[in-house]
Amino acid sequence: MSHSHSHSHSHSQSHTNNGKLTFAVLINVLLTIVQIIGGVLSGSLSLIADALHNLSDAGAIVIAIFARKVSAKKADENMTFGYQRAEIIGTLINSITLIIVGLYLIYEAVSKYFNPTEINGWIVIYIAGIALVIDIATAVLTYMSGAKSSMNLRAAFIHNVSDALASVAVIIAGVLIIFYQWYFVDVIATVLISIYVLYHGGLLALQSIKILMQAVPEAFGISELKADIELNAAVNAALDIHVWQLDEHKLFLECKLQPATNIDHIDLTEIKAMLLDKYGIKHSTIEVNSSGKTLVPSCY
Repeated sequence: MSHSHSHSHSHSQSHTNNGKLTFAVLINVLLTIVQIIGGVLSGSLSLIADALHNLSDAGAIVIAIFARKVSAKKADENMTFGYQRAEIIGTLINSITLIIVGLYLIYEAVSKYFNPTEINGWIVIYIAGIALVIDIATAVLTYMSGAKSSMNLRAAFIHNVSDALASVAVIIAGVLIIFYQWYFVDVIATVLISIYVLYHGGLLALQSIKILMQAVPEAFGISELKADIELNAAVNAALDIHVWQLDEHKLFLECKLQPATNIDHIDLTEIKAMLLDKYGIKHSTIEVNSSGKTLVPSCY
């Protein structure tokens, strides 16, 4: 009874979170339209840059919602590991869009530098001010919907935070344009926004690619793990050790064990308990060589 109650609670929580995220998408799409109109009217590239970034925010949240729904599906005969990696794929798509947007904005900023135009600073400030409020609201909605525990939602959250910073940069540019006619600060603001976007897009892309390529999780030492397994008196050697992540939370291990001399049987309970307590590995597949032949490692 309690299990069913907790399941329905988590389902309704997820539904509420998706509602918050859908609202965030709608306000970001509306803001994009307002910013593009404002950017064209004022002649500000940084405002249009912010608008494109906002549109990518909306896209990031849509991908996050879709990936979260897919990842919640249960494992079946064809997908025995389940669908959790849908969130990692969502993160990769989001991070690639961040990189594309960042590169495009740098290209536009360079073009604008060589072809400067007059900019209406007041329009820039008004629209960037509205954008800042919406960016902060969207970031809060995304964070409350689970950005702490989901890399996929964290990608969307970084979109939002970088957008809020971008809006601040655009407001500063607008003020400097009004008081000093420093039109070049519009280009500088655009480049700074782009660098921030590229940095975080690159980090998230690298993280998600490592998980998809089944790399050993970060801050995880295979040599130390091997030594810990071999501390067991019944184990002569731990070979062919593979550790990977199914998603950003679930760790898997498989390895082969060579028993110590005169030992036919290794009690794996103790080893599995150590793997769980020290490394957080719940799912481990361990093969024990009981043939008496020495194992030759085919990999680490």
